[in-house]
Amino acid sequence: MARQSNSTLQITPQVLLKAYACGIFPMSDSADDPGLYWIEPESRGIFPLERFHVPRRLARTMRAEPYEIRVDTDFEGVIEGCAGGPRSTYRDKTWINSRIRRLYGELFELGFCHTIEAWQDGKLVGGLYGVRLRGAFFGESMFSHATDASKIALVYLVARLKAGGFSLLDAQFTTEHLQRFGAIEIDRDVYHEKLEAALTIDGNFYGLAGGATVDEVLQLASQTS
Repeated sequence: MARQSNSTLQITPQVLLKAYACGIFPMSDSADDPGLYWIEPESRGIFPLERFHVPRRLARTMRAEPYEIRVDTDFEGVIEGCAGGPRSTYRDKTWINSRIRRLYGELFELGFCHTIEAWQDGKLVGGLYGVRLRGAFFGESMFSHATDASKIALVYLVARLKAGGFSLLDAQFTTEHLQRFGAIEIDRDVYHEKLEAALTIDGNFYGLAGGATVDEVLQLASQTS
């Protein structure tokens, strides 16, 4: 995995978007480490959107509608939840430091960072955030403080991306948890081909109707091509 120190360089939201367009992204070693590093894995984790899998048990849970799903209403709450520990995250350890919070907060204000949130009894209990760039979505982290909250947020994300014409959902790395939903690893060269194709698409993150039912979301997320 290629890694380049970047602890002193001033990263702006614009620089960050250019990095994503080139297939690289920043990380820190830990929440307490002030440094950032550019990462370009030799093998990249992605979700093939045309083969996303929703486990039957999770579909049954979703039909019970245990959570209210919201979009882009509480970025600070989501990133705080993601920084609080390694619960069901895209990555295996807590890595969100103050620079990550600031940078992605600025991207959120500019409309390039999005959240999918699970709420229960007025409390944020799970969700995820990531970066949107044309027809690509780069999943950054997710968290869960209630049963299946982050998993349900992921299903809603996939339905939204498919409704909006996206072609790439980048998980960056794969974990056993993500593989249950169909995440795979692909070589760097193959990833760049998919990324280049996605950047030619004008994805619409708000293409999913606000009144979509749970069954409509499940059907869209699980639809094969």
